[in-house]
Amino acid sequence: MKSVKTFVVVAALSLASFGSFAQSISATGSSLDAAESAIAAKAQEAGANYKITSALANNRVYMTAELTK
Repeated sequence: MKSVKTFVVVAALSLASFGSFAQSISATGSSLDAAESAIAAKAQEAGANYKITSALANNRVYMTAELTK
């Protein structure tokens, strides 16, 4: 019986970690502002906040962000 309770607790804890929301997104633009605007639009569409994780600027800007709820 103790092993069944342990299994139920472990299963519940593992499902809780999958319940959290984190998604990586990316966008490109001609400037940092344009790329961030695209990220912000995607975050608003998903109903989430965003945190920019990287940006690379050569001829165009490539930006990645993590969405969180």
